[in-house]
Amino acid sequence: MLSKRRKRRLGMPVIVRSAMETSKDYQELPDEEAVQLARASAAELSSLLSEKPDVDRASVKMDGHDLILPRQAITLLRDLLADMAQGNAVTIVPTHAEMTTQQAADILNVSRPFLIKLLERGELAFTKVGTHRRIRFEDLMKFKQALKQRSQDAMDELVAQAQENDMGY
Repeated sequence: MLSKRRKRRLGMPVIVRSAMETSKDYQELPDEEAVQLARASAAELSSLLSEKPDVDRASVKMDGHDLILPRQAITLLRDLLADMAQGNAVTIVPTHAEMTTQQAADILNVSRPFLIKLLERGELAFTKVGTHRRIRFEDLMKFKQALKQRSQDAMDELVAQAQENDMGY
């Protein structure tokens, strides 16, 4: 886990908690009560967003304060709650943030040496900070999506070949 100072340097948002919650790590997995609450809240937000597709803001009341939130924030909150409802910890990373090679490898679910080879072959853009390589999160996600698309295309090709050869698939 990254320290708050490190997150600030990387341009990542730092979640500040109230005094009662300071001992908790925001990346810890949600307990069963939080999962159930997240599931119900995500379903309610999904329903509201579907029922009101033209509404571009929402009014939220919290501890006696009225907040006005943009639709994008409500959509993001719904997605975050949906992940929590599945028992996942969630981290929000701005698209302009730069990742270390280890962080990028973890996101791609590959080894760091394999990622370095991809960088050296020019398959993924990076910058150097001194001797350290940094990969923009946005570039990493585009690369990940391209990998996913290539994999899907290969699978579609295999299915087409199997059907042409009457292999029973």
